[in-house]
Amino acid sequence: MAASLGSLGWWQQWRRCLSARDGSRMLLLLLLLGSGQGPQQVGAGQTFEYLKREHSLSKPYQPCFLRDWELQVHFKIHGQGKKNLHGDGLAIWYTKDRMQPGPVFGNMDKFVGLGVFVDTYPNEEKQQEAQKRRYSPGVQRVFPYISAMVNNGSLSYDHERDGRPTELGGCTAIVRNLHYDTFLVIRYVKRHLTIMMDIDGKHEWRDCIEVPGVRLPRGYYFGTSSITGDLSDNHDVISLKLFELTVERTPEEEKLHRDVFLPSVDNMKLPEMTAPLPPLSGLALFLIVFFSLVFSVFAIVIGIILYNKWQEQSRKRFY
Repeated sequence: MAASLGSLGWWQQWRRCLSARDGSRMLLLLLLLGSGQGPQQVGAGQTFEYLKREHSLSKPYQPCFLRDWELQVHFKIHGQGKKNLHGDGLAIWYTKDRMQPGPVFGNMDKFVGLGVFVDTYPNEEKQQEAQKRRYSPGVQRVFPYISAMVNNGSLSYDHERDGRPTELGGCTAIVRNLHYDTFLVIRYVKRHLTIMMDIDGKHEWRDCIEVPGVRLPRGYYFGTSSITGDLSDNHDVISLKLFELTVERTPEEEKLHRDVFLPSVDNMKLPEMTAPLPPLSGLALFLIVFFSLVFSVFAIVIGIILYNKWQEQSRKRFY
């Protein structure tokens, strides 16, 4: 895919609407390719200058090998449920594996990569209410809530606590049943992850999450998924737009920003994956058994020789 980026001409805008209704699950795996150019600037904290090129949909869907990128998501969440009688939300993914059905907003648990979650149902809060316990004002979160998680395959998403133990950051995002367009942007530049939203109908990006030191490998897949459990809601993904961001790096940054093979976050300890030992080949198993037998025979022979010498010495003492 990386080699074909420069050969594409006019970009094509792709729009599609998918819904998850009445307890159904919506799973979608997308990758966007194309072209288009323009100077842009990253806001919120650290500022970078970059060139921006749009990519349009292309089949077959391929992993993304862009070094710096931006994904814009046009979505809509709506339904008839009132007073938290709706759920559960949608997720945007950048993961090593293609989508596999699972418990994390419709995708597999212990994924490898980045997950951004638009959570519409406060599971932890409802459990606290059932136990007649209350949050302190500084701990309670207001839903719908956007959060992000980086995983190397060793962590489970805690659905009962709405991902609180593993989230990188988050913000409240009132996105249900709005009468105007809602957007989310995920930007990854120089290992700097920024998530912003446009949910007020003002066509302005508002900061949500900003995390430096995020290390994401190249060659992963973009995707979206949603899930509804006992409750129902409509999660519509209207369009996805992927942009390649071209930024200048100093020689020092080039050394620091070398490709990585496992997702991680600076100053955040993720449990290390313990790879299972590969099974022994037939030759290796034969050699192990053979040398074990040789060692056993050698030990038996040595034992017999020592025993005979001991017997001879014992007989000499009696004479």
